[in-house]
Amino acid sequence: MRVALAQIITGRDPAGNLALVAEYAGRARAGGAQLVVFPEATMRAFGNSLLDVAEPLDGPWASRVRAIASEQDIVIVAGMFTPGTADGGGAPGKVRNTLLVTGRGVDTSYDKIHLFDAFGFEESDTVDAGSEPVVFELGGVTFGLAACYDVRFPDLFTENADRGAEVNIVCASWGSGPGKAEQWKLLARARAADSTTLVLACGQGDPASLGIVPRGAAPTGIGHSVVVSPFGEVLEELDGAPGLLFAELDPAVVKEARAKLPVLANRHKF
Repeated sequence: MRVALAQIITGRDPAGNLALVAEYAGRARAGGAQLVVFPEATMRAFGNSLLDVAEPLDGPWASRVRAIASEQDIVIVAGMFTPGTADGGGAPGKVRNTLLVTGRGVDTSYDKIHLFDAFGFEESDTVDAGSEPVVFELGGVTFGLAACYDVRFPDLFTENADRGAEVNIVCASWGSGPGKAEQWKLLARARAADSTTLVLACGQGDPASLGIVPRGAAPTGIGHSVVVSPFGEVLEELDGAPGLLFAELDPAVVKEARAKLPVLANRHKF
């Protein structure tokens, strides 16, 4: 199966970000991909208000993503924001950090479980955590979903594998800083080895690559989207700039890895 990772840099305008989804989905399909992964916060970049753009999964932004997926005959995974809990007066108080998956008969979503309360940023101030892992099937291959900070927590990846995942998708808007690119790649490689899955880790590109200076502590991306083998080997990688990364997925590689290194079968659950 041919897949693509769309390392884009989103901004404040959801309509402009939808235009990027349409452009990169078209390029991915033209390159033969059956699935294209976009980053976390595709709907609107972090560092901006989220409440005023949050909408249900049947709202206009998500519906347009579905239309793009249908037009291109491709599965799209993209980060958006959906309504969370209301405040005491009944008005929306928080959002959920959601991955929408749509196209080719697939329609599901995942709410980020582990919120990024680290490195001076408090995602839980504005976002409600999800609670349930999600996997989906495409062309006989099972995919698990994760978002950004989730990559620091191995149990989600092994749980996805227990639910049948041969590939784990990570959509991120990684925070910049000393050593953060190295951590990102290390964690993607570790989670692949933990779960003996292929890992597709797609991040927001680095705004600095376009001469944009991020404001505040919001995690706005560093690039370095990677495809990792079940043995933790980086197979493909982008730099910090926007780009489209293609990869060929072979589930037989996962079966081979699990035969040689049966960590899922050998582990003890405490």
